[in-house]
Amino acid sequence: MSQIEDRLAALGITLPQPNAPVANYVPFVRQGDLLHISGQVSTDASGGIKGVVGEDVDAETAKAAARLCGINLIAQMKAACDGDLGRVARVVKLGGFVQAGPNFFEIPQVVNGASDLMVEAFGDLGRHARSAVGVYRLPLNFAVEVDAVVALKP
Repeated sequence: MSQIEDRLAALGITLPQPNAPVANYVPFVRQGDLLHISGQVSTDASGGIKGVVGEDVDAETAKAAARLCGINLIAQMKAACDGDLGRVARVVKLGGFVQAGPNFFEIPQVVNGASDLMVEAFGDLGRHARSAVGVYRLPLNFAVEVDAVVALKP
């Protein structure tokens, strides 16, 4: 097990099977040493966290939804690295999308759920550039979606 998987285990996180695409795209693309991971929604074995943040979903639950997205991103990283998370050189950038109601403005705090997890799992290599955007709707009514760009060791 890699140091990253040890950290995940200490956090009580078991990575799920990576989510299959729900439309015409692939879950990730590797170009050179960069891995581009398609957006991962706030889903888990129980169905995940759905709804409009600020209306159906409160801020703390939305932050947990972003953390679920982060867990799903790490599962995709592991799949892209043939099971070896030790091949991750750096989390370069996260793009966070929150299905936000008209009076909800704490978008960055929600996306911190994914950002915090990257730092907890990868240490300083998990510190990244980021976008945090409120949107009108997300696929299948999920509360949060996050995509990523990750640098891999050659």
